[in-house]
Amino acid sequence: MLVQHILKSKASDAVVSVKPGTLVRDAAQILAEKRIGTVVISKNGDTADGILSERDIVRELAARGASCLGDKVDDYMTTKLVTCTRADSADGVLKMMTEGRFRHMPVVEDGKMIGLVTIGDAVKARLSQLAMEKEALQGMIMGH
Repeated sequence: MLVQHILKSKASDAVVSVKPGTLVRDAAQILAEKRIGTVVISKNGDTADGILSERDIVRELAARGASCLGDKVDDYMTTKLVTCTRADSADGVLKMMTEGRFRHMPVVEDGKMIGLVTIGDAVKARLSQLAMEKEALQGMIMGH
């Protein structure tokens, strides 16, 4: 299964982003309201300049306390992004996420962000693929 299939199966293709300079407190509020695990930091909504996850925020809360909520997302965002394209395989994306220990990957083509794939999306795609393979094998065994 390809990333393009994952994007088509998602309820929404919108990527939640905030501008550089946004306060961590405001980003955390967005994460809570939308029940998501990350926001992309983008100057224009088309490019991925960084990514801030709930894990990034929790690490800073543990290290510095609530004062970090008044800092800017720029201070804690990951800037060395690992991205994929629509043509990448779900298995490849899942492997990169597992090895890199992250759960969100922007889908970027021609420098423009076109979506976001989560580890949950990749696992769901893999399970769906395994179910189809199982049904095909059962059909072959049963003579259908």
